[in-house]
Amino acid sequence: MFDDLKPIDAAGGCQTPLYIAGPCSAESRGQVLASARGVAACGVSWLRAGVWKPRTKPGGFEGMGDAALEWLAEAKAATGLRTMTEVATPRHLEAALRSGVDGVWIGARTTTNPFAVQQIADALQGVDIPVLVKNPVNPDVNLWIGSLERIYNAGIRRLAAIHRGFGSYEPAAYRNPPQWSVVFELRRQIPSLPIICDPSHIGGRAELVAPLARQAMEMGLDGLMIECHCRPQEALSDSAQQLTPDELRQLIGSVRLRRTPDAPDAMRDFRMRIDALDDRLIELLAERMGVAREIGRYKSQHGMPIVHRDRFNEILEAASAKAAEKQLSSKFICRIITDIHEESVRQQWEVNNKK
Repeated sequence: MFDDLKPIDAAGGCQTPLYIAGPCSAESRGQVLASARGVAACGVSWLRAGVWKPRTKPGGFEGMGDAALEWLAEAKAATGLRTMTEVATPRHLEAALRSGVDGVWIGARTTTNPFAVQQIADALQGVDIPVLVKNPVNPDVNLWIGSLERIYNAGIRRLAAIHRGFGSYEPAAYRNPPQWSVVFELRRQIPSLPIICDPSHIGGRAELVAPLARQAMEMGLDGLMIECHCRPQEALSDSAQQLTPDELRQLIGSVRLRRTPDAPDAMRDFRMRIDALDDRLIELLAERMGVAREIGRYKSQHGMPIVHRDRFNEILEAASAKAAEKQLSSKFICRIITDIHEESVRQQWEVNNKK
């Protein structure tokens, strides 16, 4: 399975890396046309825009629906860009195909539901368009692969995955933490499958998009899907994470400058795994320091001392025992734990002495 995939671009020559960009939502004819012109000027080949928007709660902007498909068709005629939108039901797919949309993607919420994915797969029988499948909200690589298999079994061969990060109940630096290890496991199981990164949804803030995009490219992913709006501050959905066309142009330039010759496949995979683990370590350390600050506030409120030597000794003993279990140097682990403890104490002291 997946050994006969074709390039996303129908002509067979795929832009490397593949760039897909455009507004989170198609809000008006003028906004779609202006955003499309800005995207085209950056050298991007695909225009993305949401027509039907699944919102977490009712009452939010849920897209302009079928009317927006006409704006995408007009933008395509005006700029030469191929167009792409999200579909969540067979009716969405049928309407998009009738309007001349060139490709579709399946969103994270839909990927989470095998029944919904199968309904879309059934509607795709006999259709030859690119279909991109976002990861499910939860970090379940098998659920992701299952959705890809359903679309592949429908006869779709221009198929790719989109990594948009994973939901989290814990405070995190990103809107949807990337958990790169899940992506690398997907690549290990399906090495022929293109994987495109959506740094807009991972980061959740415009200033995080470019660093995440560069990281994704350095990890060997095949392209980027980026939200780009002609006036992000006026966007009706996800305004904080959308770039201006100028910012998109700068991002693409920085990605090209940072591209390096490919390492041998084995070494590249090792590096990707190391990078993913380092990313997890930083996320965990940030989470730990957050708990330390909460402890600092509690101690301040209750007049407790910051340092409890007995507690620190307990932590060191537990870490040393765990190190032996995992065949790690006890001295090395205790040194790391000591540094982490010192930083925790510093953060608690700052909380206690905050004016």
